[in-house]
Amino acid sequence: MNLIEDLRWRGLIAQSTDEKALVEALKKPITLYIGFDPTAPSLHLGNLVVLLVLRRFQLAGHNPIALVGGATGLVGDPSGRNDERTLNSTESVEGWVKAIRNQVSAFLDFDAPKNPAVVVNNLDWTSPLSAIEFLRDIGKHFSVNQMLSKESVAARLEAGGISYTEFSYQVLQSYDFLELFRRNNCTLQLGGSDQWGNIVAGLDLIRRVESATAHALTIPLLAKSDGSKFGKTAAGSIWLDPAMTSPYAFFQFWLNTEDKDVINFLKVFSFKSHQEISQLEKLHSENPGLRKVHRELAREITTLVHGADSTARVEAAAKALFGLGDLTELDEATLASALAELPRTTVSKDQKIPSWVDLLAATGVVDSKSAARRVIKDGGAYLNNIKVVSEEYAPSKKEFLCGKYAILRKGKRDLAAVELI
Repeated sequence: MNLIEDLRWRGLIAQSTDEKALVEALKKPITLYIGFDPTAPSLHLGNLVVLLVLRRFQLAGHNPIALVGGATGLVGDPSGRNDERTLNSTESVEGWVKAIRNQVSAFLDFDAPKNPAVVVNNLDWTSPLSAIEFLRDIGKHFSVNQMLSKESVAARLEAGGISYTEFSYQVLQSYDFLELFRRNNCTLQLGGSDQWGNIVAGLDLIRRVESATAHALTIPLLAKSDGSKFGKTAAGSIWLDPAMTSPYAFFQFWLNTEDKDVINFLKVFSFKSHQEISQLEKLHSENPGLRKVHRELAREITTLVHGADSTARVEAAAKALFGLGDLTELDEATLASALAELPRTTVSKDQKIPSWVDLLAATGVVDSKSAARRVIKDGGAYLNNIKVVSEEYAPSKKEFLCGKYAILRKGKRDLAAVELI
């Protein structure tokens, strides 16, 4: 199976200009790129979808370029929006460019002997251009009629209008493709399916200016089986930066994947072979309650993004919370992230610690103190995985993990946290 067939099997092809010609071109190493605009301090899971496709091309022997848009990030793409983007400061964008360059570098091989990856910044070739040069040399090749027909632009015009700043984004992105074609012999641009109009405009610019041809391939915007947006939770986007989405929360996101989505997500994100995924699909269909496939997915993607050590720590934390490991072995950062989403209550370090009954009731896990007492009587009360047998029991400050946290458990599954402040 060639690379394009593999991508199709994984559901990673939305549109292609000339698939037959592209398959022929890919019989030899080519140079290709994907662009990432720095609109936040971190990439998110939607970006990871296309970044991993770029990784697949490198593993197949091709030359990947990751473009971080220091120029286009200052302008903003109107795609998928019904209102004007807020323009970020130059200083913010510069900082985000550096952060995203570092993130991208974790997924590509820059030391490969034959096809090392490259990271570029489009500000390097955009900033030296004067406005007059840009309008004369690049702008003259664009038809306003065609630009107006782009779906995102047409939608914005219907919604009330679009600024010239965002309207010009298509020209800037097209210029990127032209410059990479000139500098790196880059002949393929990848992107999300919402970027199709911009990418095709770049192909047209290469044809007009260089009398040459290139290729475009877009990747579907990933959605869950229920139609909801992928990579979003009640708390917001799932980020690749561990300071914005902790490794524990990241692992749990994948572990909580709906049964209907887990095989599809394995195909999209995993580097397992077709045979391995087919075997896991068979296992999942036979016993979905085992959730082995969910754990395989969570483990592989968390290791890919955060490393094997972080994955081992979060798995240990998940087990320890439910009495299957030693809570005292968890470091404070891992423990804090594991407890972040739990019902909780706080206790001042200067006050006497309330009883277990009072603490559980304060977290809201039970609706009254009498209900908390019944939990003890029924033998389902725990503090840091140690059984509580007395209704009068109150933990000492020495029992707080890392001097800060205590974990209340009701039965096998209901957890809550107490934090000393």
